Amino acid sequence: MTNLEFKSFNIDEEILKAIDLLGYKKPSEVQEQVIPLALEDRDIIVKSQTGSGKTAAFAIPLCTKIDIEERDSQVLVLTPTRELAIQVKEDITNIGRFKKVRAAAIFGKQPFESQVRELKQRVHMVVGTPGRTMDHIDRGTLSLDKIKYLILDEADEMLNMGFIDQVEAIINKLPKDRITMLFSATMPEQIEELARKYMINPTNIEIESKTLNREKIKQVYYEIEEDKKFNLLNKVIYTERPDSCILFCRTKDNVGTLAQKMKNRGYSVSALHGGMLQKERIDTIRSFKRGEFSFLVATDVAARGIDVEDITHVINYDIPLENESYVHRIGRTGRAGSEGMAITFVTPYEHRFLSDIEEYVGYKIERAEMPSNEDVEQGRKIFEEKSKVKPKLKTDKSAKLNKEIMKIYIGAGKKKKIRPGDIVGTITSIEGITADHIGIIDVQDNVSYVDILDGKGKQVLEALQHKTIKGKIVKVQRAAK
Repeated sequence: MTNLEFKSFNIDEEILKAIDLLGYKKPSEVQEQVIPLALEDRDIIVKSQTGSGKTAAFAIPLCTKIDIEERDSQVLVLTPTRELAIQVKEDITNIGRFKKVRAAAIFGKQPFESQVRELKQRVHMVVGTPGRTMDHIDRGTLSLDKIKYLILDEADEMLNMGFIDQVEAIINKLPKDRITMLFSATMPEQIEELARKYMINPTNIEIESKTLNREKIKQVYYEIEEDKKFNLLNKVIYTERPDSCILFCRTKDNVGTLAQKMKNRGYSVSALHGGMLQKERIDTIRSFKRGEFSFLVATDVAARGIDVEDITHVINYDIPLENESYVHRIGRTGRAGSEGMAITFVTPYEHRFLSDIEEYVGYKIERAEMPSNEDVEQGRKIFEEKSKVKPKLKTDKSAKLNKEIMKIYIGAGKKKKIRPGDIVGTITSIEGITADHIGIIDVQDNVSYVDILDGKGKQVLEALQHKTIKGKIVKVQRAAK
């Protein structure tokens, strides 16, 4: 890796300002290789583990490349899960905040009409799961005419989840003269075939993930009878004392059972699985990111796209049955240069799955010795003392960025004939405020929201108390969301 900096690339100043506030110091290896090629409009195939910074690798150059004045969407990103769609959309929004790049996330289990309303606005980038994206295409609520960039994110997981036919159907509806970028942690034959079929002379980039995992993540396994797993888990928790830990189970029933057992023992724990309402899932992930609880018990829905900083431990309470799942699960720890610990429980009947995983990753996973009673007892006392201290909540990585931005609520929208231009006209009539200080404007039926940039929010908010918009007196306040 060289000493390149982000400013070495031909990136817009607004993007550089945003990524600096987001804490991006130097490009990661995948960013260093992808950004120049993406800026040159090259088709790219990237094999890279989760946590290597690949969302920013495509978001940074594409936020630079898009035409901000174009109303129709220019970028389509397909992701396997709702959680990943939400996260990618948030990352794009943060990176493109000062350039006023607008992104929308579309996925199932969310009202279709609210997505239609958002897509009717100027949306530069759409991030969606294959099924819901296809629904919008079929109903004519997502225009593909101006799509210049297609990103297939976590392509192997879309294959594993049975979405590959939908992905192909979407690709066949896109303009032929587009740029395609494919990102995948693993590269099964079907994904290679997809690339050969739909990409033009792609550049292959492979970031060696297995070596990184071995260097950054210590991996061990315990052999344990099924009915003794929970007893072992307590011993492991007391001796390891994780600051932040994901425990993976194979089914949502197992997740619920384990989470309840842990709650009964007084652990700070929450559950995450596909059977939960979408809002519950989002709230749980956000709480975990903030550090409101230490243990997240989850199905593989959490193995992809949940970028939580400083996860110290991953515990495979149930060994994964698919080799790729092992790599994705343990990839939740040891991120962004940190070290991590991955522990797998293996029952006597599951050794063949362990052997398959070892063959897949290309090395033996160390068998751990059972913690001694003395170590467990000593660790328990330390753990219980540590648990009495109220956790210090983590700051969201966008907090510094958001300090410079205030979202303002305006109590009028389309039904009162308010348009974005009317809002811009009123705000720019304030002394010292220009259009450059105005970010994304979202005009809804009865209300509107506008981002005020560069720390000018307080000044604008105060001035708007004494102004009208399109001759109308409207309620203006700091937005709650």
